Order: sequence, then structure tokens, then C-alpha cells
Amino acid sequence: MIDIKFLRENPEVVKQNIKNKFQMHKLDLVDEVIELDEKSRKLIIKGDELRKNRNSMSKEIGNLMSQGKKQEAEELKNKVSAINEELIENEKLENEYREKVTSIMMKIPNIMHESVPIGKDDSENVEVQKFGEPIVPDYEIPYHAEIMEHLSGLDLDSARRVAGNGFYYLMGEIAQLHSAIITYARDFMIEKGFTYCVPPFMIRSDVVTGVMSFEEMDAMMYKIEGEDLYLIGTSEHSMIGKFKGQILKKEDLPYTMTSYSPCFRKEKGAHGIEERGVYRIHQFEKQEMIVVCEPSTSYEWYDKMWQFTVELFRSLEIPVRTLECCSGDLADLKAKSVDVEAWSPRQQKYFEVGSCSNLTDAQSRRLGIRVKGEKGNYFPHTLNNTVVAPPRMLISFLENHYNEDGSVNIPEVLWKYMGGKKKLEPKKLTK
Repeated sequence: MIDIKFLRENPEVVKQNIKNKFQMHKLDLVDEVIELDEKSRKLIIKGDELRKNRNSMSKEIGNLMSQGKKQEAEELKNKVSAINEELIENEKLENEYREKVTSIMMKIPNIMHESVPIGKDDSENVEVQKFGEPIVPDYEIPYHAEIMEHLSGLDLDSARRVAGNGFYYLMGEIAQLHSAIITYARDFMIEKGFTYCVPPFMIRSDVVTGVMSFEEMDAMMYKIEGEDLYLIGTSEHSMIGKFKGQILKKEDLPYTMTSYSPCFRKEKGAHGIEERGVYRIHQFEKQEMIVVCEPSTSYEWYDKMWQFTVELFRSLEIPVRTLECCSGDLADLKAKSVDVEAWSPRQQKYFEVGSCSNLTDAQSRRLGIRVKGEKGNYFPHTLNNTVVAPPRMLISFLENHYNEDGSVNIPEVLWKYMGGKKKLEPKKLTK
């Protein structure tokens, strides 16, 4: 959510930002909120005047009573009663307009960073840099689900019977590999100075609307029936929510945290062979990184954060690239975002395995997170980034380390997390 004062003083800037996001249906919201804001401010002024008059009359009533002028005092009391009734109605309208302004402001997208490329959708995202040489071996690499099955590590049929499509059973060495990568990612971020955290896996609706737009909420979140609780789609949701309504000490910034959680997403509209297996699923686990910092340092942290993810994937010997998200692919609360994509030798292309975003003060405004400053309180900036999110990233891992004989090499950084195993060997299939 942007600053109402900024919108009031720069309506054309806000409208151009909306146009750059190709959200023409939201243009009228700017004029609408300006009109409502003006009415709201007039009501506030009127309320202040009414209270001032009431206080003045109340003092006068005391003076009249002390002078024995009861009739005149009674007349003033009647006027005070009338003012009180008018104040009740005025405050009711104040609240009504305030709620309307807030509701509309929640729909207006955050101001994007000037470097964000203009484009309608993800097809117009811009490649920034490649890390590592993408290799296509001279032998065929099977579909990732087949590799897992040959290693006796995946059971999709049982998962469908138990929970439906979009779920999975990981077993044996594949399940061990999954956990090893998560644990390695945790230790990797701790070594970078981040505080490890396991957050709540459910959050209330006021936290949901504080960390994401209504459109994202409807598309992603699972609601717990009969309760004001949602399953988190990423631990960023509850990690940023941790600071809701808090006034932070300037000297405590930045907060740098890495969190583990399961994640739950609706993932509507998924189809096609590459959407099956464990690519697009309703449940997965993730190691996340979150930063709450001074506004002046947020883009420094932004660059550090995506570089951490690149460094982790390269330590696992997986080629990656960074892709700058264009304006039309940028979620409403994000000011700038870059995707980290891993190389798929089988598909001979890159696919998303993580995303780093700077939301500037959009989330902190919505959640009422402030920093106590010398010249008044102000809103910190919030950032989030995927460290690693298996089992999707296992696709790139297995494909990039797959051998012609069906075995899978394990990079050295994972040996200690895999009990010393250096290679996964295919199991003989039984009928």
C-alpha cells in the first residue's frame, strides 16, 4: 500500500505506474480515492471544530451554574447534546470514508522501481545473467518422475488416492535427499548471519491481507473452514506478520531471518506433462530468507539476497540464470523482483526455482510495522527470497547429476547430510 499523501500529491505518477502494469481497470481508483480522501479530511476538520465548540460550551456551563444562571446553562446543555449527536453521526461518516479509502488503497499497486522493464506478462521478463555452463549430455535424460521412481523414491498413485492430484509421497533416498537439501540450505543461511526460525504454518486474515494483494490471496491461499485462519503459501507470510503492529528500534535493524516451513498453494490451471510429477504441486517445503531493514539499504539487501540463492545452487553444481520480472508480471505489492531459474538438461531450458522481491514499505504500511526514529516513526522496507524449495528444485538436481546408467551423483557439499553417500543407484523394479 502506497502513502496516501504521495498519491494525493502525485496522482499522475500513480496512474502511470498502473498503466505500466497494464491494469487499466484500476485507473479510476486514483480519482475515487482522492475524492473520498478529501471528504474524509473535511469530516475530520468538522469533527475537530465540533469538539472544540463542545469543550468551550462545557466550560461556559460551569461558569453559568456558579453564577446561578441555571436557565442559560440548561440552554447550553441542550446545544451540547445536539453537538454530541452531530459528532456521533460525523464520526460514523469518518469511519465509513476511512474504511473506503483504505479498501481502495489496498487495490492500488506499489510504485515500481524505475529499473523494472515494461512488459505485459512473464513472456517479456528479461534475462540478466547466467551462472554456470548449461550442459546437455549425449544420452537421454528421463522425465524427473521416472528418475525418482527408478530410485524407488516417488509414489504419485498412492498420493492421488489419499489426497488427489498435486500431492506426492517421497521415499527412501529421494526423501533423504529432499531433507538433506533443506538442512544444507538452513546451515548455508545461518553461516551468512541469518537467524533460523520455524514460524506458524497458519495465519489470520488480517496478516494475509497485510502481506499480499486480494488477487493473490484468492488465487493461492487455502482457508480453514469455520476459522479465521489460512494455510501459509510461503513462510514469508508469517515471518513478516511477526512484526505486525510493532514499533521497532532503529538500532535493531536489519532483521535477517531464514525460515523453514511447509507451504500450501491452490496452483490453479496447471496442466501438461511438465506440470505433473512434482513440478506444480499443492504442498511443498521451503527454506526462505526475510529481511526487514532501513529504506536506504533495501536495494543493497535485494542484491545480496538473490546472490545467496545463486551461490547455493552453484555449490550444488546446478547452472542457473537470473530473470528480471517485467511490470506486468510483478505482483502488486512488489517494487522489484528477480527470478532465479535452474537449468533443465531434459527440457533444454531454464525454469523458476526461486524469486527475490523488494516490497519497499508496502507490507509494513498494511501491517502497521514502524521504526522509532529521531524525527518521528517511519515504515521499514521488507524483502523476501527463496533459498531453496524442494521438491521442485529436485527436478534440476536430478537432471543435472543424472548418469547414463541411471545413477545420480551427489555433490560434495551434501555428503555429510546424506550419511556419506556420494551416489544414488537405481533399484531393480519388481512386478
